[in-house]
Amino acid sequence: MEFSINQERLLTLWSMWCAGEEKRVGTRTVFVGHRPVSETDAYVEQKFCDNRIISSKYTVWNFLPKNLFEQFRRIANFYFLIIFLVQVIVDTPTSPVTSGLPLFFVITVTAIKQGYEDWLRHRADREVNKSSIFLIENAKQVKKDSEKIKVGDIVEVKADETFPCDLIFLASSNDDGTCYVTTASLDGESNFKTHYAVRDTTVLCTDDAIDSLTATIECEQPQPDLYKFVGRINIYRHNQEPVARSLGPENLLLKGATLKNTKKIYGVAVYTGMETKMALNYQGKSQKRSAVEKSINAFLMVYLCILLSKATVCTTMKYIWQSDPFNDEPWYNQKTEKERKTFKILRMFTDFLSFMVLFNFIIPVSMYVTVEMQKFLGSFFISWDKEMYDEEIREGALVNTSDLNEELGQVEYVFTDKTGTLTENSMRFIECSIDGHKYKDGISEVDGFCHTDGPLKYYGKAEKCREELFLRALCLCHTVQIKEGDTVDGLIVNPERRCTYISSSPDEIALVKGAKKYGFTFLGLENEYMKVKNQKNETEMYQRLHVLNFDPVRRRMSVIVRTSTGKFFLFCKGADSSIFPRVQQDEIQQTKVHVERNAVDGYRTLCVAFKELTQDDYDKIDRQLGEAKMALQDREEKMARIFDDIETDMHLIGATAVEDRLQEHAAETIEALQAAGMKVWVLTGDKMETAKSTCYASRLFQTNTELLELTVKTMGDSERKEDRLHELLLEYHKKLLPDFPKNRGNLKRSWTVSQEYGLIIDGSTLSLILNPSQDSSSSHYRSIFLQICLKCTAVLCCRMAPLQKAQIVRLVKNTKGNPITLSVGDGANDVSMILEAHVGIGIKGKEGRQAARNSDYAVPKFKHLRKLLLAHGHLYYVRIAHLVQYFFYKNLCFILPQFLYQFFCGFSQQPLYDAAYLTMYNICFTSLPILAHSLLEQHISIETLMSEPRLYLKISNNAMLQWKPFLYWTTLGAFEGLVFFFGVYFLFQNSSLEDNGKVFGNWTFGSIVFTILVFTVTLKLALDTRFWTWMNHFVIWGSLAFYVFFSFFWGGIIWPFLKQQRMYFVFAHMVMSLSTWLTIVLLIFISLFPEILLIVFKNVKRKKHQKKLSNRKESDSLSSRPSIRPLLLRTFSDESNVL
Repeated sequence: MEFSINQERLLTLWSMWCAGEEKRVGTRTVFVGHRPVSETDAYVEQKFCDNRIISSKYTVWNFLPKNLFEQFRRIANFYFLIIFLVQVIVDTPTSPVTSGLPLFFVITVTAIKQGYEDWLRHRADREVNKSSIFLIENAKQVKKDSEKIKVGDIVEVKADETFPCDLIFLASSNDDGTCYVTTASLDGESNFKTHYAVRDTTVLCTDDAIDSLTATIECEQPQPDLYKFVGRINIYRHNQEPVARSLGPENLLLKGATLKNTKKIYGVAVYTGMETKMALNYQGKSQKRSAVEKSINAFLMVYLCILLSKATVCTTMKYIWQSDPFNDEPWYNQKTEKERKTFKILRMFTDFLSFMVLFNFIIPVSMYVTVEMQKFLGSFFISWDKEMYDEEIREGALVNTSDLNEELGQVEYVFTDKTGTLTENSMRFIECSIDGHKYKDGISEVDGFCHTDGPLKYYGKAEKCREELFLRALCLCHTVQIKEGDTVDGLIVNPERRCTYISSSPDEIALVKGAKKYGFTFLGLENEYMKVKNQKNETEMYQRLHVLNFDPVRRRMSVIVRTSTGKFFLFCKGADSSIFPRVQQDEIQQTKVHVERNAVDGYRTLCVAFKELTQDDYDKIDRQLGEAKMALQDREEKMARIFDDIETDMHLIGATAVEDRLQEHAAETIEALQAAGMKVWVLTGDKMETAKSTCYASRLFQTNTELLELTVKTMGDSERKEDRLHELLLEYHKKLLPDFPKNRGNLKRSWTVSQEYGLIIDGSTLSLILNPSQDSSSSHYRSIFLQICLKCTAVLCCRMAPLQKAQIVRLVKNTKGNPITLSVGDGANDVSMILEAHVGIGIKGKEGRQAARNSDYAVPKFKHLRKLLLAHGHLYYVRIAHLVQYFFYKNLCFILPQFLYQFFCGFSQQPLYDAAYLTMYNICFTSLPILAHSLLEQHISIETLMSEPRLYLKISNNAMLQWKPFLYWTTLGAFEGLVFFFGVYFLFQNSSLEDNGKVFGNWTFGSIVFTILVFTVTLKLALDTRFWTWMNHFVIWGSLAFYVFFSFFWGGIIWPFLKQQRMYFVFAHMVMSLSTWLTIVLLIFISLFPEILLIVFKNVKRKKHQKKLSNRKESDSLSSRPSIRPLLLRTFSDESNVL
């Protein structure tokens, strides 16, 4: 049973403990430099967490009890503990060592592994906590360990150092009070981010100056959102009124981020240790369990029932046997008076327990540790795969969770993001439209823009002032920065030299470069002034007053600037769906034509608008924004409302088109995944036309695919959208069902259908389906929609919010049959669907590494998904499925002769095998061969698996761990157990096996059976091996040699610690008999004969299949599918074809 702890409650308790007497309300107050506000006030030092980071799980004192408690929560370990205790308490036929030693081995190996992993965490914590930092105390630099930092300390951080805690940025070596940081260790984003010091503290850039600051900071209590921070700073000056300034995410420097391109900064610690945002983000992900684990538990219950049945049968038969007085006790060993008076029910119960102990090895406890080792060691093969290494980023695949290796071979649905996953997320400015006039390609020295091209030539050109206004908007409406190395005193060193722009968004850099291409160059930001060089090589200065940052809800961003003439302008750029409702309606149509056409061509489009503000308008906006920024409660909601009011009644200038090229081999990868029976769904926030074009280019949709649309466009403007939606759903449902044969009940892709269908749905329509209005009578929208989706060969969901992506994954995941789902994405907006799916894959892309950090596996490119699933996934599943079935099989072979032996020893609980053999069977004699097999076996070569995706279908639906193969392995184990026992039994019809007439006893009988057992199960594994390496040879033949050596050694010495020397020279005498040798060889052959026949039959069948396959390939080459251009397809209109 797994125990869970309410993390929220735990965090609250932890915070209360760290704060001491302080009541944990919504905010905290920090005294900068631990100085009181006034000299008359007594300063009481506040109690916050220290700066120690604790990521380890155990300590020296609690490791043993805590680890044992966690291990015995596993049902198999707990079961063997109970068996061990029964052996200790009750007089059982076998020594407690027989179950205690294997249990001790499993517990010890697991504890060592977990202890080592925790030791690594301790070491990492120690490196962080003991790293040196500099504090400013009494106007001097004081060197201390990082763990000594307290909330309120002023910290100095130098270039290329990481921030030791969460700091409020006070001042820097840059005159404008800015600094650049990278947050790669937090969210993986390698782009530089600009942070700003508080306006009133930027001049305090020396140790003396910063130490003179008297201020308090009021801010929210610690919370894990990296991009959210609300606070204000109150600055106190002598004989002056206190000055209050708002604080936001741009003023907070996060622990783990690195200072770049800035000599030094000063900051005050606000969150330390386990209260930093980085530490709060180390929350464990929900535990994902593979289908193999569920199968193991089911098989375990079957074998537990077999064990109980055997114990029950033997207990019953014992008392039936003893009901005959002649069989009860011999005359020389009469029962004592005490034994006669003992309760019969109690005796039956103890006998039942004794038989349970005798047969308990049918439950393979060592299988769990072998499976864990196989998963852990097997995961390295993914990391070591050179074909999954990307030279561009110099990184390979990463395994964050080794528990799901085999699940990679069972995927039925693939949900993928578009931008950065299917495409490169490397933006290139293509063209723009100004007042309905298209501009493309080069510039003219005379008038800035050259000719227009394509079918839009007749539109002519926009007015010169509108062209310049548009380009100025591109140069001003962004958050792009220029690297310090490219500028001297804010000016470009060499005007011809290419600027190095840095930004968290590739789109913004592409637009700034596009404006530069047409003669307007952004020269950087200095002291809140943005400098732009126009087509006449004149430098224009604009004071940036406010930035209305982009957010996924608004889907736009704006800036408010003041020109050198004193005019105020609002420039806004964003998605067409968010801009068009906020501009003059008569201006939309001429630009809308270009936006739709560019979207059809597969380009990412943005619309640009502006509004001129009066002095009164600006004063009102400035006052509203100032009030909202100072709010500590609901700041974001207040800001959003003000942004919404500001960005209205604008004028549309034009639109831009940026190309995001398809990733290399993305189309071939999708085709391979579809051929393997997987259904690929694209979930994106992009416009439908752009996403549809990408789907055609990536071959998700084929030229013959009939598209079914459930979008705002097909819904129309009717008031009762639910009714229209219901009509469309029923129409599509009727169209799809007849075309799909009944026998394709599973959710795999059918390749026999005459017509392929694809579904396109947008976010607003999905909201109607998942959250229908209460008065809607169509409550079964969801089930009809799901049936349509499952019948389509491909599905495109556009205009999706991150939460909707997760909802789609959950919807499919919880359908009948619980298909295995896989989500793949590269950005923070994909994290929700990555965590929701059975398997999450992160792409190490340009949108940061949040997706990679939250995923189970991370790969550099989308194309690597092909090998990860079709090769690694296939092999991992086959290996672990074989491992599980083999463990149950060999343990049944082991215990069945012990069960049969009871019928010939009066059910006296006499063991057939020696205690050493019982103990060593699973630990030493048969463990290494199956471990090596489960790591190295390739029943089909990787090249074949990659070139024949259909082979993936053969292992789908957990095919190798279904009841049919389980029954086959169980039958095989039962057959071989019967052969072992009765073959030796018939040999012993004449117990004198030597010429000298010496009689062999029961230990010789058991040793012969055990020898045949060890050789048979090991040779069975050798027969199953298709890919031989030196490691396989070493462990298989080495294990057999070790068994023979151990048997001679164990029986060749008189061991002083043993009470009975029952195995003394038994094995040595046994192998001296010729009849014993003949029996061993004959019974091994008889046991393996069915398996040999099956292998011969399969080889004949395989050769016939290969012959048919070669004939089919010849015929297929004559009628191959038409290829589609790998780049973005542009075949939607004659007009676009002209391009």
